[in-house]
Amino acid sequence: MIRVKVRGNETIEQMVRRFKKLCEKEGLNRDIKRTSYYEKPSERRRRRQRKSMKRIVKDGF
Repeated sequence: MIRVKVRGNETIEQMVRRFKKLCEKEGLNRDIKRTSYYEKPSERRRRRQRKSMKRIVKDGF
């Protein structure tokens, strides 16, 4: 659970901005988008394989 405490003279806009950054950092937006529609098991497997290939290429193997 993400909690945002108000700091000193912080405005609501600044607090919401910090909350959004924390959500982004935790990956909540990605999870919500992924679970908002049905993904076939084969598509899920393909997505995971692409992700692992990106990681392998990035590491330089």
